Amino acid sequence: MQTLHVELGDRRYPIFIGSHLNINELLLPYITGHQVMIVTNDTVEKLYANTYQQALQALGKTVKLCVLRDGEKYKNLENLNLIFDALLQAGFNRDCTVLALGGGVIGDMAGFAAASFQRGVNFIQVPTTLLSQVDSSVGGKTGINHPLGKNMIGAFKQPSVVFADMAQLKSLPPRELSAGLAEIIKYALLGDIEFLAWLEMHMDGLIQGDEALLAEAVYRSCAHKARIVANDEKEHGERALLNLGHTFGHAIESYLGYGVWLHGEAIATGMVMAADLSCQMGWISEADLIRTKVIFQRAQLPIACPPIPLEQFLEYMVHDKKVLNGQLRLILMKGVGQAVITKEFNLEAMKQAIVNNQLKE
Repeated sequence: MQTLHVELGDRRYPIFIGSHLNINELLLPYITGHQVMIVTNDTVEKLYANTYQQALQALGKTVKLCVLRDGEKYKNLENLNLIFDALLQAGFNRDCTVLALGGGVIGDMAGFAAASFQRGVNFIQVPTTLLSQVDSSVGGKTGINHPLGKNMIGAFKQPSVVFADMAQLKSLPPRELSAGLAEIIKYALLGDIEFLAWLEMHMDGLIQGDEALLAEAVYRSCAHKARIVANDEKEHGERALLNLGHTFGHAIESYLGYGVWLHGEAIATGMVMAADLSCQMGWISEADLIRTKVIFQRAQLPIACPPIPLEQFLEYMVHDKKVLNGQLRLILMKGVGQAVITKEFNLEAMKQAIVNNQLKE
């Protein structure tokens, strides 16, 4: 087992990374009170909910389950209210713990509920997808989608612990595993060229689900994110770099409908668009652009999206959270492993990058 810490002063918390982690030994110190609400979905419930429920009950905890439907399209206010309903109907108080058992959708909604219920209760992340282990479970961003934009309603709520068990990744469909690799590749592209070389060397093993390789990739990814979050918790500066490809990717998700493409699939294509624009501006070479495309292809991720009318694509982009004072800011690359936040980009080149990376009708 490996352990990282997100350094946030008195809110410092650990990330445990390994296979077949000991629930009793590792989770118990981070559960406040005697009431635990496990928030999960109808897919993960069948796989892991009983294990966690029985382990916590054996420790004397009152454990209830809130089971939501599985999918990004259910990350909305209606389903958030189901968590509040479950907490209130169970008579839980502000000493309770909300435990998110699932992927990014569950973590985001359970975290938002924990931030809001009785003005804030204890929160634990148990991410069961690769994408949530390396991204959404770390850093405290929580929230829900709105028809006009992804993650537009939410709050910052740091967990008290993150519990990343590689053994749980065995149940992931190949498509979900690839989606998680998109976020892992992101960390390499935005700030670690040596990590990119490591990923290129080990991609075949990662795709096959090698637990030791996955644990190393998760550790290195979380280490990158933990450092950035510690420096910029509320995304006033450096943390925005973690959104490489996301402005383009969120537009793809919003147009296609939440859940049609997985988040990792959309941001993979989004990062290719960002690399294309960076190449047009002379910030990276054609060889770097090709290298970016190839690593995503080797991870079995799309590098072009279905045809989307340009005006609609741009309309979704202007609803992005990184718009500041009416100006769109993008995360681009000034070299592989060197991302920057900028509003200084050529609009026509950006449009061309979008068009270049769409499938032809």
